[in-house]
Amino acid sequence: MPELPEVETVKRTLNDLVNGKQIESVTVRLARIIQRPDDIQAFANLLAGHSIVNVERRGKFLRIVLDGLVLVSHLRMEGRYGLFSNEDPLDKHTHVIFHFTDGTELRYTDVRQFGTMHLFQIGEDLQLPPLNKLGQEPLEPSFTPERFKQIVSGKSTKIKSLLLNQEYIVGIGNIYVDESLHRAGIHPEVSAKDLSDEQLDQLHHAIVSTLTEAVNAGGSSVKSYVNGQGESGTYQQQLLIYGRKDQPCNHCGTMIEKTVVGGRGTHYCPSCQRKVEN
Repeated sequence: MPELPEVETVKRTLNDLVNGKQIESVTVRLARIIQRPDDIQAFANLLAGHSIVNVERRGKFLRIVLDGLVLVSHLRMEGRYGLFSNEDPLDKHTHVIFHFTDGTELRYTDVRQFGTMHLFQIGEDLQLPPLNKLGQEPLEPSFTPERFKQIVSGKSTKIKSLLLNQEYIVGIGNIYVDESLHRAGIHPEVSAKDLSDEQLDQLHHAIVSTLTEAVNAGGSSVKSYVNGQGESGTYQQQLLIYGRKDQPCNHCGTMIEKTVVGGRGTHYCPSCQRKVEN
């Protein structure tokens, strides 16, 4: 599933591709992608005639802001956006097409068919599902070490599970949680409340630096992710721990292990990330 760096990259490329374009009509080829409104013709009718003002991100969601409306889109496992000419052949996995007045089309393709779209009036989207319960953005200035400690303080949850919970901190998924914990030297199963202030400072720094580097690299194309221009990310070439089971840790040479934490496959170094609870 695309995480914060990948969705941020899609956001940036879509801003370059579609800002200012006016929607002439919308074709929905798979009804279940459209979650709000629950009538696909109403969805298409509401969007017709509106222009795209900006593309933003909230956690792992895209916010396609139009003049008066907001389209909230989640890519899930393999959702993709791409800009095409209306004469280009149509991929069989294309499920939603936004036809622009200039003869181009923004197409949403999704092999797994798990993606979702919700349409709101401006101002509604942040107050209603799926965005209303999202937590702290980790790349905003407000995500200070002090704010991080407030979020974690007193919670008995395993630190990996806490970081994956989008109601606390948004956008960090399996890849970047593993990478951040490794950088901070913290075992993924340690209880959040047992981390010292020093460890939390180290983890805060690891989260911000890991996500920032990943955004700068265009995200990680571990599976099928590409940005809005069809380009793969390159951060997978810099991954220190994720996907490297039975390979030597770059820091100490110990073989990287894989376990399951909160139902998620989890990579860690048993030497650099010892499970020592305070």
